[in-house]
Amino acid sequence: MSILQYDFMIRALVAALFTGLAAPAVGTYLVQRRLALMGDGIGHIAVTGVAVGLLTGTSPTVTAVAVAVLGGMTIELIRQRGHTSADVALALLFYGGIAGGVLITGLAGQGAATLQAYLFGSITTISSADVWVTVVLAVVVVAVALGLSPQLFAVAQDEEFARVSGLHAPAYNIVVSVLAAVTVTVAMRTVGLLLVSALMVVPVATASQLTRSFRSTLLAAMGLGAAAAVGGLVLAALASAEVNVAPGATIVLVSLAGFAMAWPLGLWVRRRQRLVAPFVDPVGPETGDHTVVPESHEHQHGDDCGHPAVPHGDHVDYVHDGHRHAAHGSHYDEH
Repeated sequence: MSILQYDFMIRALVAALFTGLAAPAVGTYLVQRRLALMGDGIGHIAVTGVAVGLLTGTSPTVTAVAVAVLGGMTIELIRQRGHTSADVALALLFYGGIAGGVLITGLAGQGAATLQAYLFGSITTISSADVWVTVVLAVVVVAVALGLSPQLFAVAQDEEFARVSGLHAPAYNIVVSVLAAVTVTVAMRTVGLLLVSALMVVPVATASQLTRSFRSTLLAAMGLGAAAAVGGLVLAALASAEVNVAPGATIVLVSLAGFAMAWPLGLWVRRRQRLVAPFVDPVGPETGDHTVVPESHEHQHGDDCGHPAVPHGDHVDYVHDGHRHAAHGSHYDEH
């Protein structure tokens, strides 16, 4: 008998598909910013949101979204302050979130077992209303992640240069934090709050083994995330006839298996590329990620040239015509 004959399985597959698309879409920016574990921290905070929903008798998903968004914005504000104690403050916020969730759950007259469906996922018991919430939130996350990809990438890649270029970097950082918070709550019924970070990061790490540009990594990670979510759910459903297999854990393990297969393939591809072109021609029009501008560059950059100066390692770049120019001997390198 096909598993697709059951309504609960169809709902689970739809939720898994959209969760698998949304999680890596946000995770790509977090990995680029070296904040791969931010999803895990927000997941801890969202536990309090779930408990608030249980205590007030409202939807735990709605309250988890609200608390997770506030937590994500708080994390970003602490990060932007840049104090040396910021990591300690974040740790207090993370562990306070999960401890508060357990405490409030007890006040609501529920046991710790009630939280298990949210901590480790319970996708096969997801309701139609939860599916609609998951689909709508996932569509919003993907639309923003793709629609604002140039700005979000610029801020994630080089925040200082993004500021000089006129982008409001703190605002876009908060956008990423809010997207991460929403994604965590979207995925809590699929893989669980304690495993959601894996679905946000592992597909991105897998895609980066085989891709060379940010956009191709973003799209490939979304495809891999969707495949892992749907494939893991189907495997768990097929295995459940013999043993009790958790769908959330299976999804994460399938994603990790994909990385294990892609890693040696990525090493082989990069080795082949080095054998084909081991060196970059220094006299050609391009050197690494710089484009050499001829000596006839009309504008001479300096302290009083009127263009923003950006310190870059052992030299200074000047923002000009949408690019950064750096003096290099008798010519300019254009980034």
